[in-house]
Amino acid sequence: MKKKTITKEVSLTGIGLHTGVNISLCFKPGEKGIRFKRVDIAGSPEFLPDVNKVVATQRGTTIKSGEHTLQTIEHVLSAIMGLEIDDITIEVNGPEMPIMDGSSILFVEALEKAGIVETEEEKEYLVIRDAIKYYDEETDTELIALPNDHFEVTTLIDFNSETLGAQYAKLKSLVDYKSTIASARTFVFLHELKALANAGLIKGGDLENAVVIADQDIDDKEKNELMALLGKEEIVIEKGIVNPSDLRFQNEPARHKLLDVIGDLALVGRPIKGRIIANKPGHTANVAFAKLLKQEFIKQRKLKGMPHYPKDHVPVMEIEKIKSYLPHRYPFLMIDRIMELSQTKVVGLKAVTGNENFFQGHFPGNPVFPGVLQMEALAQTGGILALNTVEEPSKWDTYFLKMDQVKFKHKVVPGDTLMLKMELLSPIRRGIVHMQGTVYVNNKIVSEGELTAQIIKREDG
Repeated sequence: MKKKTITKEVSLTGIGLHTGVNISLCFKPGEKGIRFKRVDIAGSPEFLPDVNKVVATQRGTTIKSGEHTLQTIEHVLSAIMGLEIDDITIEVNGPEMPIMDGSSILFVEALEKAGIVETEEEKEYLVIRDAIKYYDEETDTELIALPNDHFEVTTLIDFNSETLGAQYAKLKSLVDYKSTIASARTFVFLHELKALANAGLIKGGDLENAVVIADQDIDDKEKNELMALLGKEEIVIEKGIVNPSDLRFQNEPARHKLLDVIGDLALVGRPIKGRIIANKPGHTANVAFAKLLKQEFIKQRKLKGMPHYPKDHVPVMEIEKIKSYLPHRYPFLMIDRIMELSQTKVVGLKAVTGNENFFQGHFPGNPVFPGVLQMEALAQTGGILALNTVEEPSKWDTYFLKMDQVKFKHKVVPGDTLMLKMELLSPIRRGIVHMQGTVYVNNKIVSEGELTAQIIKREDG
């Protein structure tokens, strides 16, 4: 799938939730991922929405660049991710994003107004292949990423609130983000307001940009304090919700938590193919989970070329078929299976057992699979690729000519299974085969090198 950006600039103005100042932002087409710029600072420093740049998670996500910070970025990021935009610049003239109506819908509508277009560059995904889990014992918060062919999020919340009860929200596909998630507003409990105000936060908060939830009755004194805090001459509490009492969704708080999860997971730096389940999520937990996902992405990038096969994958060749191609026999046949074979690539498997004859001397009491034999296993695997290009492979052999750029990175021992990948670096000419070889064990590269061989017909007799 191609990356996306916007076609033209579009601007918005609103109040900052925590600073209480009027802030303008401008979405602009981008070329290198998502970038924030604070144009109110000399030099307009860039802020990268990267999990390693996060410096605070109290009532919002804050990132830092040099000595400066940028607050409350999660709703903007959620809108960008919800619309599957990859390259965009966001210029802002203040220290935080405007809160708008407390959701991401106004950002979504502005971005759609700007026009969304595909670029020529392919998206790079974080693909969840195995379960990744985060758990906080103190808060009982748990986030899990599971394999899935597209991005999907489920959130579950429970604040022990009679008003809210336990709530559940699910986004099956980003196609539904605008209609089911984007308009869900941020929320706060009535008993939290005074503490937040005393902490210097929510200076721009009011009943137009947040749902205020009252879980207990308040007396006239508390009501007057609340009216003063919110700048209202009168407030009404109906069904536990401070006016306006109508929720946009019955489970609006759970949907907003889902909105936040999407925004905070943008800090991974790449779109995700996986199913996310978040139980009692919050910005602190979201960011900690995003760090785990970022680590997984870095690992995958290092192993970008590593083949992956489902458990029911049928090998292209078993051992007897391999013997019909190669002259090698015990104890020097180094391939058990061929998993994949094309005109330019071959992947083989070698199960290393403690019965290998060379372990008697390499080394007694400390068996190590020799590096030179790893190269031999690659060469034999490459021989399958080479001989697959000729008629009657049994009448031809391949001979090593040279090895270049060979590196041994990790020890191989009995019990390991070598995944042997060979790819052509150039077309086969005059029988010369130039290949890049990589050996993997347990999601690690254990050795690699450039191998060159020649295909030679056997002499009769």
